[in-house]
Amino acid sequence: MKQLFLFLLLVCHLGIAQSVTLEGKVPFAADKFIGFDNYKNAYFIKDRVLKKQGPDGNFLFNDLQLGRITSIDIINPLKVIAFFQDTNTVVMLDNKLNEIERINFNNLPQFLNVSTATNAGGNSLWLFNVDTQQLEMYNYGSKLQTVVSQPFPGKLLSQASNFNYCFTLTEKKLRAFNIYGSILNEVPSEDYEKIVQQNENLVALKENALYYLPDFARRNETVNHTTVMLKLPEITIKDLQLTNDFLYIYDGENLHTFKLTIPTKE
Repeated sequence: MKQLFLFLLLVCHLGIAQSVTLEGKVPFAADKFIGFDNYKNAYFIKDRVLKKQGPDGNFLFNDLQLGRITSIDIINPLKVIAFFQDTNTVVMLDNKLNEIERINFNNLPQFLNVSTATNAGGNSLWLFNVDTQQLEMYNYGSKLQTVVSQPFPGKLLSQASNFNYCFTLTEKKLRAFNIYGSILNEVPSEDYEKIVQQNENLVALKENALYYLPDFARRNETVNHTTVMLKLPEITIKDLQLTNDFLYIYDGENLHTFKLTIPTKE
């Protein structure tokens, strides 16, 4: 792992030549790659254990009684959100992966059956309620929930979010919402399989190819929403992350790092 972090420090100083520039690759052993936080710490899952390695040190978290880890949200490295769908539970972790708080949605006065849970900031989580097929925001401080969307037809395939927006991908539609519950954009799903976000922008996975959707969360019709297919070398895309204009792709054996330059709008 030392080799990985020295490589990442070097990456920050390299120039930009095209829309997607391969900066290099390093061997990486994980069952699932989560991503890097703003401090260049790597998060990944190995043998059902969440691991963090980098400048902050090496830390781990596991609770096998909760089942397999469904997702990890590292948008705030001081409050990492670990979601376990098998037991309908969220565990919040500090920057050393110590448990801060645990929410079992089965035990709430108003039972919630959720399939996704990501950080919405302000003591809130973006949740997808399986029973109502709706996107909700749950404030775990006040224990209040707010319905954000109308019911979704079809299965939720992927959810990506930050403190301002939540993006949902179903079998039929790709949508963007803000924290006030307004739908900002809605388009056909184009058979996308997964989405990742950075601010208002998305990268979508389809048949082992990636598509860049700039300004997807912006409602203004004058904004160019042209989708751009990213030109990549032949890589098996197992996991990916988009952060700080770097695109990380894990193929199951190696971690590839690309510098993403936002395509020029014509």
